[in-house]
Amino acid sequence: MVEATAFWTERPGSGSLRSEPVGEPGDGEVLVRTLHTAVSKGTESTVFGGHVPVSEHDRMRAPFQDGDFPWPVKYGYLNVGTVEGGPSELRGRVVFTLFPHQSAFVVPGDAVVPVPEGVPPRRAVLAGAVETAVNVLWDAAPLLGDRITVVGAGMIGCSVARLAHRIPGAEVVLVDADPSRRAVAERLGVGFALPEEAPRDRDIVVNASGSEAGLRLALETVVDDGEVIEASWYGDRPVSIMLGADFHARRLTIRSSQVGAVALRRRDRRTTRDRLTLALDLLHDAAFDALLTSASSWRDLPQVLSALAGGRTADICHTIDWTDA
Repeated sequence: MVEATAFWTERPGSGSLRSEPVGEPGDGEVLVRTLHTAVSKGTESTVFGGHVPVSEHDRMRAPFQDGDFPWPVKYGYLNVGTVEGGPSELRGRVVFTLFPHQSAFVVPGDAVVPVPEGVPPRRAVLAGAVETAVNVLWDAAPLLGDRITVVGAGMIGCSVARLAHRIPGAEVVLVDADPSRRAVAERLGVGFALPEEAPRDRDIVVNASGSEAGLRLALETVVDDGEVIEASWYGDRPVSIMLGADFHARRLTIRSSQVGAVALRRRDRRTTRDRLTLALDLLHDAAFDALLTSASSWRDLPQVLSALAGGRTADICHTIDWTDA
């Protein structure tokens, strides 16, 4: 029996660390000792703030969530650790698991995906964001030479921009209201613009800003007959957009994209595990380190979530170090 530490949201805007017993792995199970977790800023802030709509309480469950919405709930899905017990072929391997913030846990062996050699464990926590970006681009289906704008330089937007940059001839611009994101865009090898400078007539615009203003900008800047990929999730916050004016005359389309299901264009021939395995392989790219902006000890998780949910930090990806737990 192992005594683990886990983070729980106790009520809106407040969380705590709890001790939890973890048993020995059974047949086909693995015991994982966590190295790093990461906060999925948009979704986890929504959960932490108690903004998950009642209609989404079931669909929004994380794979290994404990508790029920709205609270108390143990939530999260970006976890990298080392297998300490289980099948010999996995023992000692560094793995990615869709598990909440917890120092050790037991899950089925098929719930972990080995991190490829050459991908640092801390960078590997970005697998969930890169997997989402893969799905967004499968939904968007960009072509060679496309002019692509990504609105919102958070973890998802930056991941989409970096992957899109690898398409031959593509011109990719990352748009964000925070001018400090220009340096991040440069490290990702893409262009940058403030909202008032955003280029027009773009073949594809992805909105990953999580904001009403970002979606409006996306509609304003996409080409006629173009498609906006909406990659944000707003929880229970209403969003108002202009569907009058030139929306119909320009024959615009808004397509939602989220990671819960494989994009329709690939659903008949790719599994979610295939998609996650691809994302981990894509993380051989050291440019993704630009997204790892801050790190804290697991002891500080309640304060970290409070700061992120309150908008008191400009972090892209805040990682949590569990190596001394």
